[in-house]
Amino acid sequence: MSDNNTLRLPAEKLYEHEIKALVENEKGKIPTGWQMSPQSVLTYITGGKAGKTKITPKYIGNKRLVEIAIATLLTDRALLLIGEPGTAKSWLSEHLTAAINGDSTNVVQGTAGTTEEQIRYSWNYAMLIANGPSQDALVKSPVYRAMESGGIARFEEISRCSSEVQDALISILSEKNISVPELNYEQSARKGFSLIATANTRDRGVNEMSAALKRRFNIIVLPTPGDINTEIEIVRKRVDEMAVNLDLEAALPTDEAVAKVVTIFRELRSGMTLDSKEKVKPPSGVISTAEAISLLANSMALAASFGNGKISNEDIAAGLQGAIVKDEEKDKLVWKEYLDNVLKKRGSEWRELYNACKEMNR
Repeated sequence: MSDNNTLRLPAEKLYEHEIKALVENEKGKIPTGWQMSPQSVLTYITGGKAGKTKITPKYIGNKRLVEIAIATLLTDRALLLIGEPGTAKSWLSEHLTAAINGDSTNVVQGTAGTTEEQIRYSWNYAMLIANGPSQDALVKSPVYRAMESGGIARFEEISRCSSEVQDALISILSEKNISVPELNYEQSARKGFSLIATANTRDRGVNEMSAALKRRFNIIVLPTPGDINTEIEIVRKRVDEMAVNLDLEAALPTDEAVAKVVTIFRELRSGMTLDSKEKVKPPSGVISTAEAISLLANSMALAASFGNGKISNEDIAAGLQGAIVKDEEKDKLVWKEYLDNVLKKRGSEWRELYNACKEMNR
């Protein structure tokens, strides 16, 4: 295990006791390259029991989508998770990989600066100049390492990469090998190798994936939480986990506080109040479930460091201001309009939060 000073443990370390319990209590057939059966992977993701150990749900949503994702990774097709920001694409990708082969760290982070070398391989140029091409001088990419070990590589935000870089995956996913012509060598994928990519629907049109590349993937669209109670449950669970991991020395947000934040986010995201009686203008930024989680964790940090250890309406208002007002001119007016036309009319239980938000948005 890593020491307690690690800021963020990978999923296989954070939930090591649950994975160990599932492996020890395995009764199903384990595919080649996997450490547990597909049924146990599903239990790890959606929750249940392994012997006497309680398995906490990692993904709260449509169970059938998780089953399809797991089944895809049993075949020779890669998996592409698509959805709005905050729909747990990366979260699900990491936990699937942690459960299947116990190593979720073979990650390529897609950006405008991602190069083909980061997908295939590069060289230690000091060793290359000194001794020429050799296995020791080869710097293996996360995809290369996953092929070598029969593991799963993760490709985050694939649509942020240029089309040329994306298309470097086509031959890898088709031929299941990486050619190293400098060494007259080919690294073939071992059984168990696969790739999970994620793409943000907000990035459509940035670097659209080619039809040829899309054909190499089984695509699953992850929806936003369907109802407010599901979203509240997700936010509550993740805030609890973050509070432990970050040692936030403040009381957890009350159910009322979580419900208020989620209500505000859902209304601004949908452009309509929950009772469908009034339209509201959405802000320019992303108002996702992940933002709500981050907001409440930050409110806990404020309460612990500069308050009495209990989240106040002022703490929540500060978080709401930062999450919603991304464009100073447009979003400030949108937020003011929402406060005056919706929050102000909600009665006494919303009055203190309204006043705190109004003060922040002056």
